[in-house]
Amino acid sequence: MRFLRLDPMMVKLIITVLLATFLPARGHFVSFFEWLTTAAIALLFFMHGAKLSREKIIAGGGHWRLHLWVMISTFVIFPILGLLFVWWHPLPVSVEIYTGFLYLCILPATVQSAIALTSLAGGNVAAAVCSASASSLLGVFISPLLVGLVMNVHNDAASGSLSQIGSIMLQLLVPFVLGHISRRWIAEWVEKHRGLIGKTDQASILLVVYSAFSEAVVNGIWHRVGALTLLYILIGSLGILFVALAINLLAARLFGFNRADEITILFCGSKKSLANGVPMANILFPSAAVGIIVLPLMIFHQVQLMVCSMLAQRYKKAGEKQAESQKKTGKAVIESQK
Repeated sequence: MRFLRLDPMMVKLIITVLLATFLPARGHFVSFFEWLTTAAIALLFFMHGAKLSREKIIAGGGHWRLHLWVMISTFVIFPILGLLFVWWHPLPVSVEIYTGFLYLCILPATVQSAIALTSLAGGNVAAAVCSASASSLLGVFISPLLVGLVMNVHNDAASGSLSQIGSIMLQLLVPFVLGHISRRWIAEWVEKHRGLIGKTDQASILLVVYSAFSEAVVNGIWHRVGALTLLYILIGSLGILFVALAINLLAARLFGFNRADEITILFCGSKKSLANGVPMANILFPSAAVGIIVLPLMIFHQVQLMVCSMLAQRYKKAGEKQAESQKKTGKAVIESQK
């Protein structure tokens, strides 16, 4: 039952939400945390760019059929699932929660966890690096456009305007590109301090969550969201994830991908990025709405890690059994030839 354990990042998120609940930022501290959050997000994406190896991108870049399907799954299938979910309206939750579900469905795929799970399961790691990285980069442009396209846009809601896309590029893409350009000088340092960079990633996300929930708490989020609503969000997250996994698995087998590519499609095409989603929500949505809108994303993040970790372990065990069987078959053939 190891997969049922809470991800350490999720524990930190829960602690951050509790801190924002009992000690929300007020007065002059709001401006201070806004400035600090902006700087932390810029550093986060600078480090993402610095970590990205051009050699790994080139190694996995030739598998265009796989990458095409991952992009379709991420930016076409998932948004359609989100729209159908909102249209069906199966859960008794508020409009803001449904907005959160729709928002998570238009986000790019994760990078670190998708690659890690693909590696654990015995998938095509080079292709996973390329697909997940491309999804993350394209998401900077595509996700804001989809927000404006698939959501009902009002004065107090998100807008896919050019000014917002410009803000996202300035805060996310520009630091990413600068980080990647500087890789020629800092690559060795980055490789030696990957643990420190991972902590920087987490600290940046936690700062955004604290700022968002501080604003939400001041505006009475916990009067609108109770334990039952959180349970409904969990049920909705499980439903969306299982449908996405089923579609990706069916597509991988229908289009004749091998086992390693099937694993890559499963883990890159069914995951959504907390690291991209929280900072982007901070730009796309009004401050008072961000906290409640990112709740489905935070819960979906934990659900996808738990379920996909279990799947990765199953693939790993199946691969080990297959390798052992082939080894025994090979020995038997050698002995028979003697």
